[in-house]
Amino acid sequence: RRVCAVAPENRAATYTESHVQPVYQPYLTTCQGHRLCSTYRTIYRVAYRQASRQLPQPAASCCPGWSRANSHMLSCNRALCWVPCQNGGTCAFPGRCACPPGWTGRACQTDVDECAGQSHGCHQLCINTAGSYRCACRDGFTLAADDKACQPLVPAPGPETISQAGPPSEMKEEMKDLKSRMEALEQKLQLVLAPFHNLMPSAPEDVGADPISRLSHSLQQLDRIDSLSEQISFLEERLETCKCLEKA
Repeated sequence: RRVCAVAPENRAATYTESHVQPVYQPYLTTCQGHRLCSTYRTIYRVAYRQASRQLPQPAASCCPGWSRANSHMLSCNRALCWVPCQNGGTCAFPGRCACPPGWTGRACQTDVDECAGQSHGCHQLCINTAGSYRCACRDGFTLAADDKACQPLVPAPGPETISQAGPPSEMKEEMKDLKSRMEALEQKLQLVLAPFHNLMPSAPEDVGADPISRLSHSLQQLDRIDSLSEQISFLEERLETCKCLEKA
């Protein structure tokens, strides 16, 4: 295939020859008069040697632009490109390369502008790159998971949204409950301390055991009031933090 001429050509062929080689061995024998005589005997062995000679063999010449992949093939199936193929291209026909997607030209030296047509599939912007392309979006949009579509950005909540929402309703209810409990404890404390208003400091022996127990109970009520006051202060700080966020 793709062979343009066939001409006889002499090529040197090397081969192995075999031949019979005589070997003369000396040995002793008995002669007349009981004497020892020396003589020779002939034996034969096979010997081998390398020989070469010119043998006529047909030689096929490839057509211009084609060559053999190796010397043992008869067909000329490898195309020749005088300019080397670039960017991953392969020589498919004499002087012409088969280019991968994104490249064109006889040597795959020219980048294909995919954004020039409408087959890129980008919804908004198309940016051409070397051998490929990528999609982009305008301001206010972001690229979707398919890298082609654009979806609007989710706007951040504005200050007016925060101010309208105000503190959470649960926090308001908790503050209201704590304040009512604190007011009830203050009223109980006033009732418990009422008997001590008429006592004189100079006569503590007149107080007796019952007023002391009442005083101890009053101190316990004061601890509960302090605890509730701390909780209310903590809630007020949280409310102040919410107000700072509204201003920001």
